[in-house]
This record gives sequence, C-alpha cells and structure tokens, in this order.
Amino acid sequence: MELIPIGEAARRLHLNSSALRYYEERGLVRPATRHAGTRMYGQNELRRLALVALMQRLGVRLDTAAAIMDESGEQWRSVVRDQIDELDALIERAQGARKFLSAALTCPADHPTSECPHLVGVLDRLFTGGTFEELAEEHLGDQDVPVTRP
Repeated sequence: MELIPIGEAARRLHLNSSALRYYEERGLVRPATRHAGTRMYGQNELRRLALVALMQRLGVRLDTAAAIMDESGEQWRSVVRDQIDELDALIERAQGARKFLSAALTCPADHPTSECPHLVGVLDRLFTGGTFEELAEEHLGDQDVPVTRP
C-alpha cells in the first residue's frame, strides 16, 4: 500500500485530522514519513490508528489501546483484564440505573420525589443510613422491572 496523507487517513477512519495529531502527541502513532511537511501514513500506521479509533469509539481508555499495541503479551493482557473489570462495574451500575429509572416510570405521580410512596421511601432511607447497594437489593433485586410509558 502506498503512503497516504493525514487528511486522507482521517477521512478513511471517519476522524478529524486533529484527532490523528492528538494520537501522535500521545505517542500512539507516528507517521511513516513527512512529505513537504504533511504527515504520511502507511499500512502499519493506519492499523494502529484504526485500533485507536475503535477503542475510542467503544469508550476504552487510550492507555489500553497503547498497551495492546506496544506492551509485551502478559503486560497488555493484564491491562485489558483490568479494563474489562472496569467495564463490568460500569455495566452493573448502568443496569442498576436502568432498573431504578424503569421502576420510577411505574409511579403514576406527577412529582415522584414527593408523591410516590416507593420512591419517597427509597430516598428517605438514603439519608437515614441506608446504602445504595442495600436499597438496590431490597427494592430492585435481580428482578426485571416492567416499564410503563406515560
């Protein structure tokens, strides 16, 4: 594959050229060469950029992408395992938020924080010593909460 300029590389990856320059500043990629001051990328650089763009799109830390590209096998695998643990925790929090909001939708009150007995009870427990985790388990558990749309 021939070398392509930064603008073309950005276009192919659906990025702005400024993103490619930022990735270079972070040490994630270097152009293969420069031609008349323009950064030029070859196949290997484009693969690195594609991985970084994919990781960014998925919400994965750039440090994880850097480790995958540049660290030894066990080192990058350790970083990836840590990232997966963080994602699992994020997913768990997001599922809890979804269940809570779905339960809130079942309340027919116009002002649930003052008129919905269930939500008022949950909120009152928070400032009387209950923890988020206890409340989630008591009120939501692992059951699916039906969602009713107004």
